[in-house]
Amino acid sequence: MNLSRNLACAVLLLVASPAFGAGLADFKGYADPALFTRMPGAFLSGVGAYKESAFDAYDFPVKNGAKVEKVRVEGRKTVYTYSFDRAAGPVPSGLQVKRNYQAAAKRIGGEVLHDSDGAYMNTTLRIPKDGRETWVEVLTRGATYYVTIVERQEMKQDVVANADALKGGLARTGHVEVPGIFFDFGKADVKPESEPALREVAKLLQASPGLRVWVVGHTDSVGSAEDNVALASGRAASVVAWLTGKLSVDGKRLVPHGVGPYAPVASNATDEGRAKNRRVELVEIR
Repeated sequence: MNLSRNLACAVLLLVASPAFGAGLADFKGYADPALFTRMPGAFLSGVGAYKESAFDAYDFPVKNGAKVEKVRVEGRKTVYTYSFDRAAGPVPSGLQVKRNYQAAAKRIGGEVLHDSDGAYMNTTLRIPKDGRETWVEVLTRGATYYVTIVERQEMKQDVVANADALKGGLARTGHVEVPGIFFDFGKADVKPESEPALREVAKLLQASPGLRVWVVGHTDSVGSAEDNVALASGRAASVVAWLTGKLSVDGKRLVPHGVGPYAPVASNATDEGRAKNRRVELVEIR
């Protein structure tokens, strides 16, 4: 009787576990990230083994001297959960997984920012590519490892100030930020999606014929002050060039100026603060 019951349970276990015997397989539609392949014998096998957010944040561990700090990075976030098929052979050690990803990152110009040999091995990688930073954490736990990737970028500004709001800001304080003006990381060229905000600036100037403004570029404090002033100056000049060249604003009413990191509106100690400091303002010329 007991033997029959045990055999029946064994049959149920075999039926309920598709990974047994047949081996693991990727869940339909799941695939590796563009930057990396995977370890042999690893699969994105379950629902939720791949997760994507258009804009999110992750706290990456980073070695800073004798301490490990958390650095929050915002942007497009993807998380891959790989499971090893034990039936296919020995499971690689956490060290083997970690070293493979470190070597792959270095081959494409990346660097290792953290390397932990604790109970759960993990490493943080930073890869500059196409004017952007990609941050990666690889965390191993037994027969599973996780790859978290954040492509660093600023949140898309969906709300732009209108001409009346800009006018009101100038009347109250003599200066006003223009949200919705975009640049690639480390570059001065205005991105095309900035046009709605710039059209509002043009409308402001058209409605106030006597108004002249400094177009002032601000940055965060990452990098040298000299480089940031040069970047801010280039961005201010690009805004002026767009307004005069594409929106027919009289160039005599616009004066570009780069302040760089010297007038922050928030702390540069956090990503959120640095994002607020990267801005373009209009300052009324009297």
